[in-house]
Amino acid sequence: MLRCCLFLAFALLLASPAQTRILPVGDGGHATLEAAAAVAQPGDTIMFLAGTHAGGAWVSELRGTPQNWITVMGDPSGETLIRGGSNAFQISDPAYLRISGLVFDEQTGNGVNIDDAGSFDTPATNIVIERCTWRGINATGNNDMLKMSGVDNFIVRNCVFRNGSPGGSMIDMVGCHDGSFEGNRFENAGSNCIQAKGGTRRIRITRNLFLGGGQRAINIGGSTGLPYLRPQDADYEAMNISVFANIFTGAVAPIGYVGAVYCEVFNNTMYLPEKWAVRILQENTDARFQQCGMNTFVNNLVYLDNRAAAPSFNIGPNTRPDTFVLMNNLWFNAENAAWPGPNAPVTDMHAIIGQDPLLTAPALRDGDFTPHAGSPAIGAGTGHTEEITDFYGRLFRDPASIGAVEGDTLTQSAHAPPRPRALQLEVSPHPVRDMAHLHLHGPDGARVQLQLYDLRGRRVSGTDRSVTLRSGTTELALPTAAYPPGWYFVVVTGAENDVLRPLLITR
Repeated sequence: MLRCCLFLAFALLLASPAQTRILPVGDGGHATLEAAAAVAQPGDTIMFLAGTHAGGAWVSELRGTPQNWITVMGDPSGETLIRGGSNAFQISDPAYLRISGLVFDEQTGNGVNIDDAGSFDTPATNIVIERCTWRGINATGNNDMLKMSGVDNFIVRNCVFRNGSPGGSMIDMVGCHDGSFEGNRFENAGSNCIQAKGGTRRIRITRNLFLGGGQRAINIGGSTGLPYLRPQDADYEAMNISVFANIFTGAVAPIGYVGAVYCEVFNNTMYLPEKWAVRILQENTDARFQQCGMNTFVNNLVYLDNRAAAPSFNIGPNTRPDTFVLMNNLWFNAENAAWPGPNAPVTDMHAIIGQDPLLTAPALRDGDFTPHAGSPAIGAGTGHTEEITDFYGRLFRDPASIGAVEGDTLTQSAHAPPRPRALQLEVSPHPVRDMAHLHLHGPDGARVQLQLYDLRGRRVSGTDRSVTLRSGTTELALPTAAYPPGWYFVVVTGAENDVLRPLLITR
């Protein structure tokens, strides 16, 4: 009787006029996911009843609409487990699909597989996966818990991934675009927690916790056979991947840039990596591919011991490490107070070396990585081109703390945020092609000098400008069409504080 009441209440909660139906899977309902999907219409909810269900389903073209999504979910009255099968299920060519509240374990292939059915011009699109748990996989090879091939416009949030295959990834993307991973938990990975390869582009990875991240907790790139690239003419494994406000403990290397271009890693905390902090590699050496380069590593807090101190960067052949930008990172070796710092491939501008970041309780399993009173990380970061939140969802101050967590708000008396009249600079758009727009905030009437520098620290000819600030915001246009593509730095001097912002020019 209780289950019936809960089921009815949930059906009423989801109902919308003449649209939503609940299609149960299990006792008294449809026998399988395939059976329910065969009759599902936009707006319907396919609900697995509480209990254990056999994996192995395959469904094609389960498609909602922008106004009426289809939902595949677990029973809110109890655990809903999809056990075994090569895949728990494979869904090909879906659209406007939400998957929620399911538990997966003991698959022998990939846990869940979502793909474009090989139709590269019609990707799977508008997918939300939330509040799902992968408990373990019954495989030891290149098997992934969540495999996505040709998926665009997606979100994976508030999920848990535990005990990955030794040779696989917890999440593997091939040719996926315009997606985000937010607030997930990864424990005991095999090779990787998240891998983005095969032409994957415009992905945000934020506010995730990585505990024991395997070989490379986040593998930005990888190696993909040419027939599987999406788009087929891609000349990169990964582009425009943003990794920010994540916490990493363990992993042979928290971050790998592998055939990656124009990717950014900023405001993350990396605690006791097992061998390296960062790897820069090129696994796919086909002549058409851009070599790994033009990436950034900014505002990251790296707390290591001697295992990852020499070297901290692992740099492979056929890469362009000299094109990376490193800025405002904090490096601390807990086992060697005299450690000179990492073997960075370029100068880490405004880096803090050898100062204890005074994290609150990092050694606990879930750790508290908040910098507390007196931490050199507080207020020592550089700004970002967009407003971002820390690991706990709080806005970073300006200037931000280094690391994934903004400094304890109770310590502001010791490390006060800038006064409203201190000089601040915002740059948009980013990256930029022909014209950058600069937004300056500072003391009314102050006269400042604006200059542009290249990666080698050389002032770019013709960019010197003297500007008198107005009350509020002073807006300037900076033409960039004449400059070669690459990283530059906008530098503003002359007020109480100097400001430096990276600027990426593309074509």
